[in-house]
Amino acid sequence: MATVMLYIALGLLAGICSGFFGIGGAIIIIPALVLLSGFTQHQAQGTTLALMVLPIGLLAAMRYYQDGNVNVKVALLICSGFFVGGFLGAQFAGSVSEPLLKKIFAGLLMLISLKMFF
Repeated sequence: MATVMLYIALGLLAGICSGFFGIGGAIIIIPALVLLSGFTQHQAQGTTLALMVLPIGLLAAMRYYQDGNVNVKVALLICSGFFVGGFLGAQFAGSVSEPLLKKIFAGLLMLISLKMFF
């Protein structure tokens, strides 16, 4: 039961951060699954992609849309690229070793953090 509550709380935290900052929940969920639940990097990334299959961001997007803060055309264009890109990225990730995949993910987070900070 504690594990179930941990995962629900993790989803809630990721959802709040996603709705507040406009970030993907993967920035929260992937490190948490690796560090707190002992998932491999591949398992954490695959699990996070699987949870995006449902309309996770629907309610948050609707709220932003009501305020006039959603460009539907751009969102649909990005979505089409994301659909194909997600498949290609998953193909590539499957061929990369666990340590290298962790380093690539950490490097991406560091670059984004530095860019946002400065």
